[in-house]
Amino acid sequence: MGQQSKLRYRDLLGVLKDKASLTKAVILTSSLNLTIVRATTHDPSTIPHEKDIDTLLSYGHSSRIPAANCINAIMNRLQNTHDSFVAFKCLVMIHYIIRRGSFILQDQLTIYPLTGGHNYLNLSKFRDNSSLERWEMSSWVRWYARVLEYILCTFRIMGFFICSVTSHPNSSKQEHEEKVSALMNIDLIKEIDTLTGFIEELCRAPELLNIRDKGLVHEVMRLMGEEFSSSQREILIRLSELEQRVGTLSFGDSVELVCIFKRLESCKERLLVLFINRKGGLGEVLWGLIRDLKEKVTIEKECGERRLVKAGWRGKFSESARFGERILRLGDSVMFSSGRMALDWVPTPILESG
Repeated sequence: MGQQSKLRYRDLLGVLKDKASLTKAVILTSSLNLTIVRATTHDPSTIPHEKDIDTLLSYGHSSRIPAANCINAIMNRLQNTHDSFVAFKCLVMIHYIIRRGSFILQDQLTIYPLTGGHNYLNLSKFRDNSSLERWEMSSWVRWYARVLEYILCTFRIMGFFICSVTSHPNSSKQEHEEKVSALMNIDLIKEIDTLTGFIEELCRAPELLNIRDKGLVHEVMRLMGEEFSSSQREILIRLSELEQRVGTLSFGDSVELVCIFKRLESCKERLLVLFINRKGGLGEVLWGLIRDLKEKVTIEKECGERRLVKAGWRGKFSESARFGERILRLGDSVMFSSGRMALDWVPTPILESG
């Protein structure tokens, strides 16, 4: 009974805080703050309403000033709350900006750290100690923030959000593949490495144990399933391109690729658990390509190692031969470490002129 009373008290306190925030927003006549408070309440059982999401996204349809105000307002809400459910919902709103926001809104999101001088999604120290449920939810907040950081990282390296409907709406699949084919090997491997890091972070999702209403987490995992499918597709495009270039890979590129393949394969079982109900994915095609390409690249790497070894021996032999040519000529002297001259030393006569 005592634990239930604490939970009811905590929920009531959350409702009062939400009403106080709404009242403050009304006093400040800020429709933006009203929207954010409604979308990020303390109630564990609610998820951001579609109407509030659309209203928030509308701030990116005009100039940069409303878009910047929108990002600032969400970040202020995220940084100033100690409630794990409020923080988690703020991250959900950021995720929707990544997925459906206009270019202006997404741009303000990606440059935000430069204006504040700190990593606004670094929530590694976030803890909500008010209840066991919220303590567990804190681990989801930390994980979700890290995943969104990886998504922003892929944007900075690849130039677009992999699951955004606004990043490249007018480009066809063929045009996208042509852009990938124009990349150098080192850039292809760098992008695959970044996408692999994102998948590895997905696999670190916490377990659901003491959270009563799991609807909010399930909604986020649904979104992450779509992000995972997009990352699969992008990796597949790049691996298909590298498959045609295996013979052009340097020894260092081959080593790095084999390491990436091992990292991806180590994620396979966890991914099957997290996204077991996803249909129509590229899983089997991707894993088959990784397996085949890993074998080809490993063969190339071993050939490269043998070439390096042979080149090393040839270099040593050539150096010895050159050394012999320099000293084993008639009339040359050979000085041993003891300081004695070689016994077969033949002095070279000095011919006097005239």
